[in-house]
Amino acid sequence: MKPAVRILLLAGSAALYGVLAYATPRTEFGQLLGILLLAFGLYGWAMRAGLPLRQGLVAALVLRLLWLPALPALSDDYHRFRWDGLLVAQGVNPYQFRPDELLKPTGPLPAQLAAELYPRLNSPHYYSVYPPVCQAAFGAAARLFPTSALGFVVVLRLLILGAELGTALLLLALLRRFNLPAQQALWYLLNPLVLVELTGNLHFEALVVCLLLLLLWLATRGQVARAGAALALAVATKLLPLLVLPLLVRRLDWGQLLRFLSVLAIGLLVLFAPFLSIELFRNIGRSLTLYFRNFEFNASVYYLLRAAGQWYKGYNDIARIGPALACATAVGSLLLAARERQPAWATLPRALLLLLTLYFLLATTVHPWYITPLIALGVFTRLHYPVAWSGLAVLSYSAYRTSAYTENLWVVGLEYGLLLAVLVADARQGRFSAQPQRA
Repeated sequence: MKPAVRILLLAGSAALYGVLAYATPRTEFGQLLGILLLAFGLYGWAMRAGLPLRQGLVAALVLRLLWLPALPALSDDYHRFRWDGLLVAQGVNPYQFRPDELLKPTGPLPAQLAAELYPRLNSPHYYSVYPPVCQAAFGAAARLFPTSALGFVVVLRLLILGAELGTALLLLALLRRFNLPAQQALWYLLNPLVLVELTGNLHFEALVVCLLLLLLWLATRGQVARAGAALALAVATKLLPLLVLPLLVRRLDWGQLLRFLSVLAIGLLVLFAPFLSIELFRNIGRSLTLYFRNFEFNASVYYLLRAAGQWYKGYNDIARIGPALACATAVGSLLLAARERQPAWATLPRALLLLLTLYFLLATTVHPWYITPLIALGVFTRLHYPVAWSGLAVLSYSAYRTSAYTENLWVVGLEYGLLLAVLVADARQGRFSAQPQRA
């Protein structure tokens, strides 16, 4: 690729992300889709044309910094982040009360601030589901900027940028360690969904990805105890990384496994200790029950089972289907771990990628940012579907055209139909083989 073409390509990408960050309401799905299609097109062109690594890394940083002073345009989750952070800053346990229980003049938040923030919450009748590492970040940002939404957002975005910097360094180090081209790191670092959902919309999967890669890096160096601490931090950020545990059993001897689990348990106890209470377990349990029994968005297998259940029973049987699919994921994780051939640290990204793919295919709720860890893990494989899914997932933004989040099931069917086609192509081309090859 000629230097002039590279400059135009990267400048065009920056312009697209600028419009997306500052001039694209999420209700304008046509504009949003058009911009993201162009962004993915330029991303694919740059990667296929062999964008030099150094220029790609600089571009990844610049494209993230473009979002620094922008309020999230495609997600309103940051309002709940701020609500929880203000509670933490006031010394109130955010797991103890629902927002609708604190709307009173004698509440822990200033009445004017609470009245301003409460109508913007998308889940005021649910207990917080964000684990302690997130709460610590929310609390720190709220202490620094108790009355400024923009200041709060900038602090969180700087934290996420720090996590993404760590991810970049770890990707490069691990790719070198596994004798893979460092260029492959750009498939994650320049991915439009990663840029939009992590840096742009402040989702903490950015930190989860960094910590999972740190776990892998430490494990390859024989630092098992520190790897356990990394997993504790990941689980205290999002609960999902617990799924990696079955895959570690055959990669560690009994002594290593005992050290790993001991540090993991102690780390989780320390991280959750500031919030320990009966309400913590009871209310998080209620939130998880609601998640599996009530919430549904952009699902695949679940929507097929829901339709079959409605035809057979005449109503939505999510209360049974959701927990049943969660159990199927648990069984599938054990089977995958037991049947894995020659487990090694170099093949852990592939195994975890397949396990998380199973989880999301069986989940009742799959927001676009959920799949960003798949893109990072896919860097270590020859599989195409993680990047394809990142592009197809933007179709789910069509539900944001109205405040009711109404999904068009034809659009959902298109997303997963095309994803299935890519999965089949990956299988036919033998890309699911455990041993990655040089690009």
